Amino acid sequence: MSFRLPPRLWPSAYYFIYFSAYAALSPFQALYFQSRGLSGGQIGLLLGMTPLIMVLAAPLWTGLADLTRRHRTVLLATLVGAAALAAAIPTIRPTAWLFLTVALFAFFAAPLSPMADSATLSMLGGDGNKYGRVRIWGTLGWGLAGPLVGALMQSQGLSWSYWIYAAGLCLLLLPGSRLTFSQARSGAPFLQGMRRLLADRRWLLFLFLAVAGGISFAANGIYMGILMNDVGGTSTLVGVALFVATVSELPMMFFSHRLLERLKPRGLFILAVAIGAARCLLYVFVHAPAGIIAVQLLHGMTSPALLVAGVNYAAVNAPPGLEATAQGVFSAVLLGLGGTLGNLTGGVLIGRFGPEGMYGIVAVITFACLVIFLLAERLVLPRPVSAPTP
Repeated sequence: MSFRLPPRLWPSAYYFIYFSAYAALSPFQALYFQSRGLSGGQIGLLLGMTPLIMVLAAPLWTGLADLTRRHRTVLLATLVGAAALAAAIPTIRPTAWLFLTVALFAFFAAPLSPMADSATLSMLGGDGNKYGRVRIWGTLGWGLAGPLVGALMQSQGLSWSYWIYAAGLCLLLLPGSRLTFSQARSGAPFLQGMRRLLADRRWLLFLFLAVAGGISFAANGIYMGILMNDVGGTSTLVGVALFVATVSELPMMFFSHRLLERLKPRGLFILAVAIGAARCLLYVFVHAPAGIIAVQLLHGMTSPALLVAGVNYAAVNAPPGLEATAQGVFSAVLLGLGGTLGNLTGGVLIGRFGPEGMYGIVAVITFACLVIFLLAERLVLPRPVSAPTP
């Protein structure tokens, strides 16, 4: 009797390792560049160009995978490229070469998450609404690795953030080689399928709302520490707030299939955008560290809900043969375009209005985009045809 591993094992392992490695990199990038003696402007440019590169790179890689039907080859090639470039970054001294290497690293790292999302939904088959139960392993990896890598950075130096990340990507080669992707083929040429995808008014409206969600996503993730400092909080309390936010993801991920069954991907995505805007608005009226920590309990129904609903929406609305491409486009718009606008807008608004003013304006922008989306749906989308009255 042959022994078969559960189909969810490999994508679960992929998410666990990937986000464990990402926990070693993401929180420490700005500190690492600062330790290298880079100016604030240089650091902002380095961090800001990453999501911009993702806007182009994620759809490019995922589109290449769908076009050639060599999804696993593309995934493994980008893993190797991103790992090699990440390992090289701490060894590069000239600033111009550092910028080039970071840009190439961002280019190769862009499809690592959307490709895994595409494979996960393919491997789940008819249980795609249980994506959150697989993706929850990423949350666990992030939560468990965060304190460990933080202690290692403090004792060994910030260069280890890139080396640990590179080692994690090398470990991903095993689960990555076991992922399987949809082999559905489009009845039309690839470029015609792309035009069909990008001409779909329903899809374009969804991407518009994803940009709005990405703006609040970025503001809630990047600038919360500045707000905490502004109301007298400490770095320790920032860590507590991040821990509370991470814990809040677990019930959302585990029970997300029930929300998807009741609300459908579109409804859950709208709810997540609305709660993300409300979360920003609450920051305006919270003037104590304890209040900011309490608001973090909403995190589970914002960023994770956006990802779960958006990934499922992209899967349902992707033309046959463009499953990975749809995930790449969604990821590029939410995290790339929306993330860039959130980072830039947030930085400008904080400089002029302070962190509380920034969050208030971001809340208004997000709510306004949600209203525009709902009105546009009624105006530009075809209405269902009513059955004739007998």
